[in-house]
Amino acid sequence: MTRRAAQRHDMHWIFGYGSLIWRPDFPYTSSRKAAVRGWRRRFWQASPDHRGVPAAPGRVVTLVADAAATCWGVAFQAEAAHFEAIVAMLDEREKNGYDAHAVTLEFDDGSAAEALTYIAGPDNPSFAGPAPLGAMAAQIARAHGPSGSNREYLARLAATLLELGIEDDEVASLHAAVEAGDGMIRHTAAR
Repeated sequence: MTRRAAQRHDMHWIFGYGSLIWRPDFPYTSSRKAAVRGWRRRFWQASPDHRGVPAAPGRVVTLVADAAATCWGVAFQAEAAHFEAIVAMLDEREKNGYDAHAVTLEFDDGSAAEALTYIAGPDNPSFAGPAPLGAMAAQIARAHGPSGSNREYLARLAATLLELGIEDDEVASLHAAVEAGDGMIRHTAAR
């Protein structure tokens, strides 16, 4: 086995589809645009710990099973020596209802790899589920928690997906609705 192949063998992948895309906060050797099939990104998880507070939780993304869907995000390759520490850090960061899941990544060059990702399923106590677009936008627009505003989370996700060339109708629609609501508030306040 060559040294390069041995190094590749010692690497592990972590798939990000939400805040991990722009703020992984762990050491990695490379990152690549990647997708997981059978999953759809949705703002269906309440955030009473990062982007909101218990009395006024924000909304953040999770993956929802959908056989016809493909969710694009970013895969981060980490050295095996750091992987357990990274997973321990992510277990703490994603403690509000998220569980680690093994997924198969597909890269834009057609190659594939196994990865770890965090999913907040419908059986967790903070699962918010679907809601009308206007209700989700209003909740996101006003929520703020220890990690910052929910509005900033949505804006960063929308901007990063756009930079990566990833289309996501729900993220784009929510971002437009929050921005339109801000414009209405500024217009009303100016009167």
